[in-house]
Amino acid sequence: MLNPGQISAFERDGFVIVRGLFSNNEVVTLREHFMHLRAEGPKPDDVIADSAQTDDPLVKFPRMIHMHRWDDITRRWLIDPRIGECLHDLWGEEALAVQSMLYFKPPGARGQAMHQDQYYLLVKPGTCMAAWMPLDRCDVENGCMRLIPGSHKWPLLCAAKADSKLSFSGTAVPIPENQPVVDAVMEAGDVLFFTGYVVHGSLPNLTTDRFRRALIGHFVPSSTTELTAYDQPVIRMDGTEARLQAGKFGGPCGEWVDRDGEPVLELAGHEDKPLWERE
Repeated sequence: MLNPGQISAFERDGFVIVRGLFSNNEVVTLREHFMHLRAEGPKPDDVIADSAQTDDPLVKFPRMIHMHRWDDITRRWLIDPRIGECLHDLWGEEALAVQSMLYFKPPGARGQAMHQDQYYLLVKPGTCMAAWMPLDRCDVENGCMRLIPGSHKWPLLCAAKADSKLSFSGTAVPIPENQPVVDAVMEAGDVLFFTGYVVHGSLPNLTTDRFRRALIGHFVPSSTTELTAYDQPVIRMDGTEARLQAGKFGGPCGEWVDRDGEPVLELAGHEDKPLWERE
């Protein structure tokens, strides 16, 4: 499925965009499907934005998660052979599907602070992989994905609180000033693959008339032994289910320190529990 250049880019940057993996007709069907589901009302595990503003667009369009547990269309997309083949090319082994998500990001909506998915999924050994597919064209104006090339080689960073004016989630990771960041401008149906250590996020949707809807799957390699209990059971790419040992929070995390005027990562901290559970 992937050519040597794509695999080389992934190994260098920790992410790669596969253009046109899904057709326009497929994207239109998915977009209409999820808008219909959202219009029906609350769904299991909806992630409601933390907002005191009743006019916050994300209150009307909360993020969906784990739709594959009750929606067959999501489940079929999550274990689609095209995604499975790309993951196999990048990992060299079969994938297990663990999570599905739908971000609606309507006009005026906040983005999400820079973060690492490994912080949430607690994968051992190794880490997870996201397959991130926009259902609309995404660019800087409507809040496309932003990633730090090479950050897949960083450790898990110590978490901090995010700016709630810009991010709907409360967790962020500090990054050095002037750190290069790539804006992932994508067309609907492209798929961005990136590992759980890649630092990524997005800025608010600054448009007045454009959504930035995205369908996301998270996966782990078949050699994984531990994963957060929240994301189980896992699904093999043939559709059968399995369970892994429940992962536990805790371990060293990286902090930026100044060394001869340059920011350097050191394992200087220790994450005993997630940010949202701390006093």
